[in-house]
Amino acid sequence: MSLVPSSTLSCLFFLLFQNAVALSLKSTGGTLMLGDIPYYIPASPYTTISPQGFGRLNSVTGLSPVTVVSVIAGNDSAGGLGSILKDYAADDVWNTGFLEGRLQRSLTEALRILVGPTDKKSRTFGTIHWQWLQAELLLGVYTVIRIESVKYHHFHKEQRLFDGTERDFAGAFTQPLIPSSGDTYAALPATLPGIQSPGIGVPSRLYYTRSASKPLAGVRVGIKDIYDIAGVKTSDGNRAVYGFYPPATVNSVPVQRLVDAGAILVGKMKTSQFANGEMATADWVDYHSPFNPRGDGYQDPSSSSSGPGAGAASYPWLDLTLGSDTGGSIRGPSQVQGLFGNRPTHNLVSLTGTMPLAPELDTAGFLCRDPIIWKAAGIALYADLPFYSDYPTTIQTINFPTSITTEASNITLSFLSKLQTFLNAKSTTALNLTTSWAASRPTSAPASLASFLNITYPVIISKQQTRLVRDPFFAAYAAVHDGRKPFVDPAPLVRWAYGDSQPESALAEALKNKTIFMDWFNSKILVNNSRTCSESLLLYPGSVNPNYRNQYIKPPTVPFGFSTGRISVFSEVPDVVVPIGQAAYRSNITEHMEMLPVTMDFLAAKGCDGMLFNLIEDLTAAGIVSPTQAGQTIAGGEILLKRGMVGL
Repeated sequence: MSLVPSSTLSCLFFLLFQNAVALSLKSTGGTLMLGDIPYYIPASPYTTISPQGFGRLNSVTGLSPVTVVSVIAGNDSAGGLGSILKDYAADDVWNTGFLEGRLQRSLTEALRILVGPTDKKSRTFGTIHWQWLQAELLLGVYTVIRIESVKYHHFHKEQRLFDGTERDFAGAFTQPLIPSSGDTYAALPATLPGIQSPGIGVPSRLYYTRSASKPLAGVRVGIKDIYDIAGVKTSDGNRAVYGFYPPATVNSVPVQRLVDAGAILVGKMKTSQFANGEMATADWVDYHSPFNPRGDGYQDPSSSSSGPGAGAASYPWLDLTLGSDTGGSIRGPSQVQGLFGNRPTHNLVSLTGTMPLAPELDTAGFLCRDPIIWKAAGIALYADLPFYSDYPTTIQTINFPTSITTEASNITLSFLSKLQTFLNAKSTTALNLTTSWAASRPTSAPASLASFLNITYPVIISKQQTRLVRDPFFAAYAAVHDGRKPFVDPAPLVRWAYGDSQPESALAEALKNKTIFMDWFNSKILVNNSRTCSESLLLYPGSVNPNYRNQYIKPPTVPFGFSTGRISVFSEVPDVVVPIGQAAYRSNITEHMEMLPVTMDFLAAKGCDGMLFNLIEDLTAAGIVSPTQAGQTIAGGEILLKRGMVGL
């Protein structure tokens, strides 16, 4: 199997003199085909072998695919190497074409270069001593490029380009990324066939080994496009913002913590505009809403972490996505796409370098298929988070079915029964938040919780985002565009206009009401406990109703009201989404029975995120909760859009 270049990889430099100005042209890498799989080869090598290190290797020329394996005494036979390469076959970047060259790495011997398949006919082609390498040669796959004039061999780390049916068919990404100079990133300079579907480059997992200091080593992460990434522009879901502002110079705090933990950033992902709630498809104007892969493939992906949700549900090569939740922007996409998602305790991590909706409500969290990776990411992002291994034995429920009337209600009640057994629960009670508030509220507050908090959320988000985002953006844009305003989608405009209609005193009043509710809730409903962190768990089920994206809908409105999903928003407690099954519905798109996820939200007392991470991990070990899969259903399966795709 040979490497076929689809663009030059030569380091081509020249000077063009015109009007005494010197311009330089340099390579940004290129794409290669190994068999029928495309790869991106970066311009800069990972390591280089000096001329002294070649020996008989001098006769190797051009481009060579190489696999580096680790050998110890006794496992360098054909059978031992075959066993090692079986593990390599599980890597979604490696393929058998990389056996054209094989390097056996030993801690006590030189690096042996072998050419040929893993059988007795493999022959030693030469040796490389460690001192001839400019950097340690990690396990994994490389393309070796021979520079004939100086007799150097450059080892370049591969990035597989997911194309065809594995490209970004869900439209979840705004731009794929690669590491650039220093600690910065750049857009992936490679394109592949596909309509509005960029190819995404990912490195082999074989390069990375997780450790206590790098718990996310090799974990591929997509980042919602409201977080700054050094070297890359942030769009906030708005074309004018993307075109107006320069690239970020430093990572946002949440992104930096993930990078420090070893995470691999593969791209920025779509957000509804300025992280305001938008419905697919009508509300999305600047960018097209991503596609929810579940069921018939035409369900609304929810927002505003739409790209992170659609990507995590669609792509097995994507391990984790970073979203944000102000009023439900992580939990909504997690519920409708069957993902583990968390709105954390408020203010667990600084959001410096993140576009705000309302700092008093904004949080950073994850959407993920695997609860083990989810927990590891939580440990990395939320520093010094306390973990508890003892769990509450009291359960409170909201909006639970009282009898089995649907498939979803059966799954919900069955899960509750299993949870009660697992926790050895002493009591389970149905919570009516409205009556509880009326009975034990502060004397200065009105009896109606709904009226008390009716305008709290829209006032806070509209007043804060107009002050922190809209006004400085509009002023800067007008200054360089002859007083013009930039385009903004209808949903943010409606919310901002509402904020403008309210007096300046409305924000202080709304924050005061939020605090009154928070203090009441955290002292009466979800109370901290020294042994279990939270005296009880509060559960509510997610919706399992179809929500089609091809509907003509009414214009966007102001998000008035109070609902179960706003409890954690105002009380600042953690709220995590857990997939517990799936239920059938008849699609009016396919006219077949399709499946939608069934989920459960867990709330605990403020600061008890670690207890919830541990609990979900233990429920997974007990078989009560399971990781979900990418695909048409949470159990996997080919996404309808991809069926029959040939040559894309």
